Amino acid sequence: MHIQSKIYTFAAFLRMNIIYLTSMKKLLLAVTAIAVTAGTAVAEGYQVNTFSARQEGMGHVGVALKLGAESNIFNPGALAFSDKTVDVTAGMSAIKSSVTANHNGTEYKTSNKVSTPFNISAAFRIYDNLYAGVSMYTPYGSSINWGDNWAGAVLNQSVDLKIFTVQPTVSWRILPKLSIGAGLMVSWGSVDLHKALVSPSSLDRLLGALGSDVRFGSISPASVELTGSSDLSVGYNIGAMYEVTPRITIGASFRSKMQMKVSKGDAEVFYANQAAQKILGNTLDNLNQTNFSAAMPCPYVLTFGVAYRPIDRLTLAFDAQLTGWKTYDYLDFSFDHLPDFDQHLSKKYHNSWTYHLGAEYALTDRLDLRAGLMVDQSPVNKNHYNPETPGMTKIEPSVGLSFRPVKSFSIDVAFMYVKGCGADNATGQYDDFIAKNYPQLGLPSTGQFTADYHLHAVIPAIGVRYAF
Repeated sequence: MHIQSKIYTFAAFLRMNIIYLTSMKKLLLAVTAIAVTAGTAVAEGYQVNTFSARQEGMGHVGVALKLGAESNIFNPGALAFSDKTVDVTAGMSAIKSSVTANHNGTEYKTSNKVSTPFNISAAFRIYDNLYAGVSMYTPYGSSINWGDNWAGAVLNQSVDLKIFTVQPTVSWRILPKLSIGAGLMVSWGSVDLHKALVSPSSLDRLLGALGSDVRFGSISPASVELTGSSDLSVGYNIGAMYEVTPRITIGASFRSKMQMKVSKGDAEVFYANQAAQKILGNTLDNLNQTNFSAAMPCPYVLTFGVAYRPIDRLTLAFDAQLTGWKTYDYLDFSFDHLPDFDQHLSKKYHNSWTYHLGAEYALTDRLDLRAGLMVDQSPVNKNHYNPETPGMTKIEPSVGLSFRPVKSFSIDVAFMYVKGCGADNATGQYDDFIAKNYPQLGLPSTGQFTADYHLHAVIPAIGVRYAF
């Protein structure tokens, strides 16, 4: 049989099995699209909380602090302790992250663009003990780019994630020392993901068995760009604050679990060269025709905190935050007109804690200095690892300051450094459909990519506040 005929035979086989490949690829899009809309700490790999430039300087502590309009997000119950009639804040962060993966002695490094999540909050007094407010923020707006031809391309090449949340809030001071509050979270998000469709080593082995001289080496023969948007999702944020003494306050907040859904996703296939398109095009182009839907429960976030003023000019605060990641045990997918290829993907996350410690010192009536530390534990199972979210425990120190040129207006700046503690021997699994359907090649049907991951990020932030 001529080589060309063998290649055409191979293409026909691929056509028979493409639905399986499509399901796996769409699955990864759904994982990413839903994860980005899950709420706090879903994009755990290198993401941090970016709800406030002011609080970033204090390790992003805030559930037991009287933050005015920003309490909408940190603790709706604390808003009613405000002494302002109107309070408006706005801020933006710039996240520059870098992740490395060491695989078989070779180090790969991401080339990520700068992400710029923002936050806007406003609050106003209705009665002396009743406040209302609204916030809009982007808790996630990050990207990761491994390149097209790195060794883990079959798991992920790049991803760009965005989420937006709008939260109206009410807060009621039911007793002189006790207040409660609630907010309605309305969220939506989007994803743009690239992933290699075929392992070059598996394809090279098959082409060799067919007698072809074509080889791809480390070049990904075919990749796909996947884009999707989530439907609107609704949840709630409730909280309470109690003033134990004029110098000690305690607080608690709870962000509900949400059900996020991706209704449709689009795919566009790209080829490394004309040879790859000739071999795979007749089959892989079918990816452009497929849509998917997926849904998952997003974890709750429960936070407890305490704040203490040992002297008038100094405030100390501590928060402990529990994210109910255990609910993220699996992920389900369904495909248009393809029920035989619905997916039930095991994730096996576990609940995790994040600890926040912060201090603020009023150096003068116009200048406040801040410092903080955040320790973010990873919920990711190292045996179910994906480099699109290279999760690991992170240590995150921060500093910041606020300057008030006039009494009612302040400028806030902060800087946070994120240091990952590493994830060694982390393994991601993928189904190699070529090996699975050609057992004579001697390749395992399920491929594994194991690497040692490390990350760091720098996050400068700036914000303004006007209150009277």
